[in-house]
Amino acid sequence: MVNKYMLLLVASVIVASLSQILLKKSASKTYTSVIREYLNAYVIIGYGMMVLSTLLTVGGYAGLEYKNGAVIESLGFVLVMILSRLVFGEKITKKKLLGNVLILLGIFVFYS
Repeated sequence: MVNKYMLLLVASVIVASLSQILLKKSASKTYTSVIREYLNAYVIIGYGMMVLSTLLTVGGYAGLEYKNGAVIESLGFVLVMILSRLVFGEKITKKKLLGNVLILLGIFVFYS
């Protein structure tokens, strides 16, 4: 059954996944200095989102058993694969697809 704590964990996964995409986007650029490499909008927003994700995770764990956290956090793999395809045009290989299908099946079995 979905409750507000579970939704907090799902929101945490979404925020963390978006953060990873921003950080990868920053890493793929060339900068004129080391300072600009680490102090640019993508990095600052990306790490800010990671802090937000951590706070959401703590809030989610406040009302759930810890075993639920690992299961919900695994959704991040699926989301990052999809976002990487949409943002970077990364190929979704058969192995990636199979792995993510197994993750989703595992979540389904866990909550059934």
